[in-house]
Amino acid sequence: MKQVSLYTDGACSGNPGPGGWAFILRCNKTEKELERSDGEPESTNNKMELTAVIRGLQALNEPCEVTLYADSSYVLQGMSSWMAGWKKRGWKRKDGSKLVPVKNVELWQQLDALMVQHTVHYQHVKGHAGHLENERCDELAVAAYQKYLEKR
Repeated sequence: MKQVSLYTDGACSGNPGPGGWAFILRCNKTEKELERSDGEPESTNNKMELTAVIRGLQALNEPCEVTLYADSSYVLQGMSSWMAGWKKRGWKRKDGSKLVPVKNVELWQQLDALMVQHTVHYQHVKGHAGHLENERCDELAVAAYQKYLEKR
């Protein structure tokens, strides 16, 4: 199974506001890289963080062993621990003594479908702390949402 590194980030100007996402996908054997980014005129930071991971996994054209590097605890915890419980409860989460719908459920469901195709390992990186690929993804995500600021 091919081993790849997936670096992701999402950003918003306001929350909600114009949003951008970005990823860098690197084949560990060949060092070949793919960078992509885009944005939306109205989004949230969490949606953009999720979208970055989804787009990165969608860019893979075969099952891979993926090490995901992200600064979003929301995404990493959701993928590694929360999602299994949400699925068992019909995509609902506990809120005190009651169950409520999971926020961004359509994105979590897309991510769930992509995750069964790959073996995913999780690596938290501190945002804005000099991590080269995380800084590059942040730069791309910010540039992606800035085009929507110009239209306001």
